[in-house]
Amino acid sequence: MGEEDDQQSPLLKSISSAGASQEPPERTGTQWTAVAHIITGVIGAGVLSLAWSVAQLGWILGPVCIICFAGIAVVSTFVLCNCYRYPDPEYGTTRNRSFMEAVKFYLGEKQQRICGVFAQEGLFGTGIAYTITAAASVRAILRSNCYHQGGYNAPCQYGDSFYMLLFGAVEILLSQIPDFHSMGWLSIIAAAMSFSYAFIGSGLGFLKVIENGTIKGSITGVPASSNLEKLWLAFEALADVAFAYPYTLIVLEIQDTLKSPPPENQTMKAASWKAVVITTFFYLCCGCFGYAAFGDSTPGNILTGFGFYKPYWLVNLANACIVLHLVGAYQIFLINKGHKTFDHLQKHCFHGASFSFFRSIVSLFSQQQRDGSHIDSQTVDF
Repeated sequence: MGEEDDQQSPLLKSISSAGASQEPPERTGTQWTAVAHIITGVIGAGVLSLAWSVAQLGWILGPVCIICFAGIAVVSTFVLCNCYRYPDPEYGTTRNRSFMEAVKFYLGEKQQRICGVFAQEGLFGTGIAYTITAAASVRAILRSNCYHQGGYNAPCQYGDSFYMLLFGAVEILLSQIPDFHSMGWLSIIAAAMSFSYAFIGSGLGFLKVIENGTIKGSITGVPASSNLEKLWLAFEALADVAFAYPYTLIVLEIQDTLKSPPPENQTMKAASWKAVVITTFFYLCCGCFGYAAFGDSTPGNILTGFGFYKPYWLVNLANACIVLHLVGAYQIFLINKGHKTFDHLQKHCFHGASFSFFRSIVSLFSQQQRDGSHIDSQTVDF
């Protein structure tokens, strides 16, 4: 047995050295810092569109789909948590510190390259969406204040270009944070902002239901002109709900910040369970109260349904929370998820942060090519 152990030890050491990068800073993360990271990554401005999704699916299928996708998120996360260490999920000597490292280790380099194409494409699109949404929320605050002071006919026109560039500049500064181990404070702030605008959206929906004196909506959802159109809207709503739980790519990065004992996979599973339950509660509140308040006329963004006079300052506060949350979420998803790319760029560029500025430039030109009315329908505007 001793000779066999001696033969296996060099193998395990070689696997560990090949499958993991250099040792990160001391792991001090706890279950609650992991919960903050997850909530920052999961709850996004898309929570405000869940009322529209529930409206398309109806009173039965809408809430059921939210709960089902929450269950899928928990199961997939639990599977990934057990991939962090190898060969034993709790005491293995090899650590897979990122999703792409785990794909390479378990499936091979070829599968890693294929998976990497889709992962990077998704992250790049997420970066553009975050930049456009943050700029549109700032514009909504400015227009709301302008309309409130000068009346609804006041010439309140604001562009997005400057605020996209400003968002990129802020991300350049925050990208100097080296890794997840140093981002606990940012995740806590961003998670608090997530709770704030989700609570404001669901609270306004609840008050609107009380004001109406009735619960609007139906079992089958918003009627459509044809069965094909209804099917299309239903699938679009399902896609919105599915996209509301997008943190699989950062599970292992979060798990790599956790201190041990207890084993990291146990802590991460407990944190994921708590975070998904909290998130689902807010999703159900925003989706169901919004649909109950507006019925078949539920807007794509629940905040746009309350008008700028009722109460404009509270809607402005929700928009400000969206901006602050997206600042933190951008770092969680894109800066740290792409830290190896940034480390490579640091050798040739400005501490790797120019990639964030590049995304902002791309977002700017993408915005100019879009129809402004399409953006307005999906963002908080007046």
